[in-house]
Amino acid sequence: MPWYRLACKPDVIADLAALDKELAQRLLDKTKWLASNVGNLRHEPIAPELPGLAKYAVGDWRIFYSVDRTDNILDVHCIIHRNALA
Repeated sequence: MPWYRLACKPDVIADLAALDKELAQRLLDKTKWLASNVGNLRHEPIAPELPGLAKYAVGDWRIFYSVDRTDNILDVHCIIHRNALA
């Protein structure tokens, strides 16, 4: 199984910096875990009109990401609280 690099959009880093340190670390650790387990997970699209975008739940938070299997990159697009989705 190939290694996947973790890439984050600039807003993700800024959003994590605004959170409590423990929570930010937990979410960052989970993104690293996602990158190291790409081959073991199902990455189902969140909507038909967004075929490459998947999400992973961490408590009340959602990590939205895409997987580039050509360049072996897990790209995190945003991490948001589930209440922000309503």
